Amino acid sequence: MSTRIDRKVVCDALHNAIITRGKPEGVMVHSDQGSQYASKDYRALITQYKLTQIMSRRVNCWDNAVAESLFATLKKQAILWCTFFNQARGATAYI
Repeated sequence: MSTRIDRKVVCDALHNAIITRGKPEGVMVHSDQGSQYASKDYRALITQYKLTQIMSRRVNCWDNAVAESLFATLKKQAILWCTFFNQARGATAYI
């Protein structure tokens, strides 16, 4: 977790996902066009692990519609009443 979204956060997250899943090859990694996803470090990880990077088109909200729908469903059903910790205060929050 971080208070900022930067290339280190997304590189760490991608690296952890790759290692956790046994270094799969040929997987598509979808993101928006944020600078952290276009960074040299992030793209080097994509190349190193033989992944395919796909990005949503500029100014086209429909590219992320399926992912946003999935996350909305997860928030409403799968993680309802789960406890999460707040990084800044160490307190819990209920969703």
